[in-house]
Amino acid sequence: IQTNLVYPQSGIEMGAEGKCYLRFVVDEEGQITSVKVLRGIHGCKDCDKEAVRVLNIMPKWNPGSSKGRAVASYFDLPINFTLE
Repeated sequence: IQTNLVYPQSGIEMGAEGKCYLRFVVDEEGQITSVKVLRGIHGCKDCDKEAVRVLNIMPKWNPGSSKGRAVASYFDLPINFTLE
């Protein structure tokens, strides 16, 4: 995730840092769907949009399972934005 993350210019100019918490569903086939920002970086909507963009380009995940069958499951993921 971090290698594909492009820090938004507006975030750099504002000095925005922190964690963007995302919630999404991994469906029965391993596709990521229903991405929502639970808590974004204060004052930097572009950082939140970038976190969602990176999550949407990820390859398939291993789906959850219940009683031997693949099932959709929620996942919460923090993405760090830090200036160096």
